Amino acid sequence: MSAGSQEESFVSHLIELRDRLLRSIVGVAILFVCLMVWPGANAIYDLLANPLINTLPENTKMIATGVVTPFFVPVKVTMLVAFVLALPYVLYQVWAFVAPGLYAHERRLALPLIAGSVLLFLAGMAFCYFFVFRMAFSFIASFAPESVQLAPDIEQYLSFVMTMFLAFGVTFEVPVAVILLAKAGVVSVAKLREARPYVIVGAFIVAAIVTPPDVVSQIMLAIPVCLLYEAGVFIAAAVAEREPAAERVGAKESEKV
Repeated sequence: MSAGSQEESFVSHLIELRDRLLRSIVGVAILFVCLMVWPGANAIYDLLANPLINTLPENTKMIATGVVTPFFVPVKVTMLVAFVLALPYVLYQVWAFVAPGLYAHERRLALPLIAGSVLLFLAGMAFCYFFVFRMAFSFIASFAPESVQLAPDIEQYLSFVMTMFLAFGVTFEVPVAVILLAKAGVVSVAKLREARPYVIVGAFIVAAIVTPPDVVSQIMLAIPVCLLYEAGVFIAAAVAEREPAAERVGAKESEKV
């Protein structure tokens, strides 16, 4: 391939990358505008704040210490919700850009892993919102002295929620990481099974670092990590057993030819 054709190919790839990025941004922007119109930024923030509000004393509300935070915080939440809802479309744009450069067997592996990663990340966020928040906030509120009025700041609450969502979303990716490590040959399935005790200890250490200083949220993060690790080992073992069979079938077909 000549230098001119290589340069043209590089430029065409840059143009396609730009187009994919623009489509992703437009998709997120359209969803953001739709969410701002209905149900509205305030309604979305109220939904996000429900787990905390339900644990506060009756007629107690959150506070806003900044002048513009009552406006900007709900808008930030709406933007994040728009990005999460548009994530399948954004990942499709990424896949459409990358897929032509992959081999057939790489595409067969990559597509399920990408879809599984998205579903696991969303599952981690949902688990955190519906189960962890309710129990963790109730546990923390039960230790508040009677002389203390609980009135969390909305900006600090958003920062806390985003940290927890990210922590649970990332840790729910454990099966994908385990499968990739086994598939790449970095570690064998037998070694993964031997590492169980270290994974359990590591899960509780990570949970103690990324979650609030309460036992409930730490346990509710560490236990799913251990279970997801076992699921990843099980799937990696199934894939490893299937590959030799596929290789034998391919060898027989080649002999017939």
